Amino acid sequence: MISTQLSSVSLRDLILVQAVHRHGSFNSAARAMHISPSGLSHQVQKVEQALGTPLFERGGRRVVPTAGGQRLLEQIDTVLLAAEHLQQATRAGDKAFGGDLRLGVLATLGPYLLPHLIEPFPQHFPGARLSLSEGKPRGLLRRLHEGELDAVLAPPASPPSGIAMRSLFFEPWEVLLRADHPLSGKRAISLDQLKTDEAILMAESHADGEGYIQDVSLESLAALVTLRGGHALVPALAHDRLASMPDIVLAKIKGQAPGREIALYWREASPWHADLQAFADLLRKLARQRPGLQLTETA
Repeated sequence: MISTQLSSVSLRDLILVQAVHRHGSFNSAARAMHISPSGLSHQVQKVEQALGTPLFERGGRRVVPTAGGQRLLEQIDTVLLAAEHLQQATRAGDKAFGGDLRLGVLATLGPYLLPHLIEPFPQHFPGARLSLSEGKPRGLLRRLHEGELDAVLAPPASPPSGIAMRSLFFEPWEVLLRADHPLSGKRAISLDQLKTDEAILMAESHADGEGYIQDVSLESLAALVTLRGGHALVPALAHDRLASMPDIVLAKIKGQAPGREIALYWREASPWHADLQAFADLLRKLARQRPGLQLTETA
């Protein structure tokens, strides 16, 4: 039986506790949740009293969980995720994804993949809406784990506990050059023809371990090449968009081109497992139709 004190704790109270954990600060969490810091502190104390133990260490520059609080915070995450699934089930009806697929996608992938999804998505999933959120792999997977997203498109990695992954396709890099570059007239370029000290690289690591610096959009990366000269390696799906920019040319890479793999992640407990598998099938079908993309092995 649930105690009277614990039964007085609402889901809103647990969401506020989760916000403090996520932000590491009562003030930051209060601003994000549109509540006063004192009101937030009172609600957290209410939960702590109901549980019979402190959840956070107070007094430092950053609020951190107590040893026992860390374990309880994981249980709170589980309760809130179950509540999210309950809410999804109530609105499900006959619509795929309960009517809304919240998809997290790399900022260097979303703008170039979305145009190919606009027409087939509603045909395959009538009545469902596709909501996109861009970011970096680690942040997107964290948001997926916390229930803010339903699925994520990112490079394959060892997913956190409770997260399923299905490999989709391999996307090769292409060489982006300024129009007056000595190699700009070639349709295909060998990597050993490129000077390493002229490279302008994305922050996203390349499949072969190269690439570290500029945390910018691909359009900004192309603008940097226009200003500085040199070259950059960019994903193949961005070819049409980047090739339309002035003073920019693109070339294929000779031989086995480096690139990145893309996989679809979702929570194993998601009630939309069958819909997500069908969505993965759609993405693989689209990849088969795009020049240069290669399907990867999938279980």
